[in-house]
Amino acid sequence: MLEARAVMVFYENMLALNNVNITCPENGVIGVFGANSAGKSTLMYALSGIILDIQHKEKMRGGERISLFGEVVHDGEDITKLKAHQRARRGLVLCPERRRLFPESSVAENLSIGGHLASRAQAKETFDFVMELFPALKKLTRRAAGFLSGGEQQMVAIGRALMAQPTMLLLDEPLLGLAPSIQHTVVESIPQIRNERGISVIVTEQYARPVIPYVDYAYIVENGSTVMEGTREELLGNPDIKAAYFGCG
Repeated sequence: MLEARAVMVFYENMLALNNVNITCPENGVIGVFGANSAGKSTLMYALSGIILDIQHKEKMRGGERISLFGEVVHDGEDITKLKAHQRARRGLVLCPERRRLFPESSVAENLSIGGHLASRAQAKETFDFVMELFPALKKLTRRAAGFLSGGEQQMVAIGRALMAQPTMLLLDEPLLGLAPSIQHTVVESIPQIRNERGISVIVTEQYARPVIPYVDYAYIVENGSTVMEGTREELLGNPDIKAAYFGCG
């Protein structure tokens, strides 16, 4: 289980997250939906620990002052002060917005980089699972990631995150910039990841319509605050939320 408890993040004097509470249970799929700049990526940085790396780098360069409050709890243990690589070793792995692959490295090399925490047997077994999950990658393993389409890059990014052997996968805007047909392939991988690997998933998206059928529970974020939460049925039953976030009236 992963919990954010009263999490607040300030960039200088700008409030990016305001008293956010979310819970992802074991074997759950949780959605976090909100407009651009609502605070979704900042939440993912806070959950994954990357916010601590950003905070340290800004402090070293005399840049923007970043302040954090609240708690992040994983399997009953407070991990608020653990760095990103320590959280990754606990199974908490982020697949970041805009993929951030190594463009000059091949698909196979990008996946191998993700598997540095895995044993040789785990890496091989997970690599085979990624090829099963995204068959389009089978013929592209030697191609440089920078020459892939956006959809292919997103498949590699998810595969690289899976190679790190997560128990909790954080997907930050995985559908950004993808064609509808590729969006369908990506979102259909979520229940397969949960059901076949036993991995819990938190996924953020600006437009919730493609994702909402696959989540158990979801949070709506506006201006850094959670303004509504509920099961997919409860949110789809709210006409205002349905029109604003699910693209239908």
